[in-house]
Amino acid sequence: MLHRLFNALLSLFTSQQHDRDDHLTLRARAAEEGDAMARCFQESHQAYASGNRALAKDLSNKGKEHRNRMEDLNRQASDRIFTENNKDRGPHEIDLHGLYVNEAITRTDLALGQARARGETELHLIVGKGLHSKNGVAKLKPAIEDLMRKHQLSAQLDPNNAGVLIVHLGSSHRHGVDADEITRRIEKGDNGCIIM
Repeated sequence: MLHRLFNALLSLFTSQQHDRDDHLTLRARAAEEGDAMARCFQESHQAYASGNRALAKDLSNKGKEHRNRMEDLNRQASDRIFTENNKDRGPHEIDLHGLYVNEAITRTDLALGQARARGETELHLIVGKGLHSKNGVAKLKPAIEDLMRKHQLSAQLDPNNAGVLIVHLGSSHRHGVDADEITRRIEKGDNGCIIM
């Protein structure tokens, strides 16, 4: 019995380690493609400046191929990271750890649309505190807060976890008039029309 439990735990750990190594490998390969892309574009500019337009075009095309491979590898890594982070989470909560900022924004936009379609009133976005970011400066949190402002949604830190933003999706927040504002207007006798 103990032997089976040990093997099950070892299998789980090995699987999780493989997923971690796998997305790290994908990110490393993407970085290599990005470096190759940058070299090709730099050499293309130099070839163009020296008048060799054919070589410049060839190098530019190779740079674009490297960019496409880089984007595909990053997309694969992002999918694996997101899937692993969110496999045990409910639909009202998404974990954005390990994603690049642009990937987190895309995932958040998608989650907002899905939450609204389900009629959710809140969405919990796990953005972290920036502890693993370069110089300990959070990148995801400010970017997601900015996205919430663009969507005109109210968001605040979870009082129990400073690495989680709670986004309010209620219809009153989307239109910029909350329940307190409606009450104030009624009490003031404001007979103006409030469109909800």
